[in-house]
Amino acid sequence: QVQLGESGGGSVQAGGSLRLSCAASGRTLSSYAMGWFRQAPGKEREFLAAIVWSGDNTYYAESVKGRFTISGDNAKNTVYLQMNSLKPEDTAVYYCAAGPDRGVGYRSRWLYNNWGQGTQVTVSS
Repeated sequence: QVQLGESGGGSVQAGGSLRLSCAASGRTLSSYAMGWFRQAPGKEREFLAAIVWSGDNTYYAESVKGRFTISGDNAKNTVYLQMNSLKPEDTAVYYCAAGPDRGVGYRSRWLYNNWGQGTQVTVSS
């Protein structure tokens, strides 16, 4: 098992930026697929981005492509989500997640079996 902890959430005005961090302990993240998801009140948990170190690949939801960037630092065992041009509809609790690298399914929440506690992001207009 790997333990995950998100940080970097907060309140920002529309058009602003935030960088979320997901620090891991217990296992090396490079052996996992890592994803970022979010959940707004009354909505399903939504895939945002994933990174797979085995192939140095990244994946994005269409809703955030070009605005959000996922990256990782093996030395710090940390994954980041840089969020630019934020919109009020980006308001949600943001979660990082780790799961087995099976070569497929990186956009599915069901791949991931380790989740952080979440961090709130609020974007005001």
